[in-house]
Amino acid sequence: MPAKRKIPESKSKRVFGQSRKPVKTLRAGLYARVSTLDQQTLPMQMRALREYAARRGWTVVEECKEVGSGAVARAMRQRLIDSARRRDIDVVLVWRLDRWGRSVADLVSTLQELTALGVGFVSVTEALDLTTPAGRAMAGLLSVFAEFERDIMRERVRAGLAHARMEGKRLGRPPTAAGKAESVRALSLAGISKSEIARRLKIGRTSVRRLLEEKKS
Repeated sequence: MPAKRKIPESKSKRVFGQSRKPVKTLRAGLYARVSTLDQQTLPMQMRALREYAARRGWTVVEECKEVGSGAVARAMRQRLIDSARRRDIDVVLVWRLDRWGRSVADLVSTLQELTALGVGFVSVTEALDLTTPAGRAMAGLLSVFAEFERDIMRERVRAGLAHARMEGKRLGRPPTAAGKAESVRALSLAGISKSEIARRLKIGRTSVRRLLEEKKS
């Protein structure tokens, strides 16, 4: 019986025609935000983010915690965006989308910038993962909703202006005191006090004094 030939082991590092490349460990930046009345959930958010990063094998290099309402400037969020611009992080990890974005438009704008920078974004609660093709497709849908939100806001502004015109309200910037210079000088020549001039013309007393001084000069 002929001896079986031993098949020599391939020295190639290719698997199914593809070379083996070392998997890069992503550097994650964590962001958590709570309102001033709900600060007790901050540790819970950070714990969940750390656990998620550990399961994905990511290295946490930055943790940003923010306390405040959605209307105020978010300094810690900006700090994380700056880290992304410097390429100090590879992925941003948040607990929920509303923790990151002030509005749909703001959310889409920041996600688009992160995508352009090659930085991923993951929201744990919504299972939105922009490091995957499916997640990037979902981000495209968000941009549609952002445009929808802007259309609604524009329509509300137009409706408000139309309603104001129907009620006879004056639109635009209020007239400045400079437009009442002649009236101020005429009343002053008639012996009317500066305070009374300001009251009649509905301008500040400082404006009255300034207009009269300009006349003298």
